[in-house]
Amino acid sequence: MNNLSNIKSKLLTEQVQEQIYQYILDRNYQIGARIPNEFELADQFGVGRSTIREAVKLLISRGVLEVRRGSGTYVVSTMPTDMDPLGLWRFEDKMSLALDLANVRMMLEPGIAEMAALNAGEEDIRRLRELCDIVETKILNGSSYVKEDIAFHTCIAECSKNKVVEQLIPVIDTAVLVFVNVTHTKLKEETIQTHRAITNAIAEHDSIGARAAMMMHMTYNREMIRGLLQKQQG
Repeated sequence: MNNLSNIKSKLLTEQVQEQIYQYILDRNYQIGARIPNEFELADQFGVGRSTIREAVKLLISRGVLEVRRGSGTYVVSTMPTDMDPLGLWRFEDKMSLALDLANVRMMLEPGIAEMAALNAGEEDIRRLRELCDIVETKILNGSSYVKEDIAFHTCIAECSKNKVVEQLIPVIDTAVLVFVNVTHTKLKEETIQTHRAITNAIAEHDSIGARAAMMMHMTYNREMIRGLLQKQQG
């Protein structure tokens, strides 16, 4: 019974740490921002302070949070280390990093979408449509859609049925998160339109259409980042 309680406690802690991480993304906390204290977080998520404390420890171990004695708990990264195996988040110039990632994505993802259109099964397409719908709904509602956007692109990579492409998923995930962080989700209408075009092409096994739709999606992303980088450089 005691072992069962420990398992339940661990699962709750993991669930709460994911909720806190999502809360950080949803509220657009910047690096260096202080998050609410234990009391406020416990009230926010309806759990005890001990659960919050353990959840925060997990986020500290993932490189997201840092506790400063006598001051509070601060965001040190919005990219958990386990989601960034290449260590890309260590580069300080996030805008230049976002452009480099956009360039790599333009080389890779149109081809991945083409493979997805050729190899996706019925269940893959159902999942892709579901994620496309969720992203669109969240955009229209003004909610954070980072997690679902990452899942959408991950799903396309998985639809390719290519073992090497599957190893590239962490790079794609990092790129999506970096992009959303530097642009603050400005390309909302374009995201809805291109996600839908990609989804429809893959569902119809239209490999050329899937490649073209993904290229358009990547072009919007890249041009947005280039514009922001030019403004930043004055």
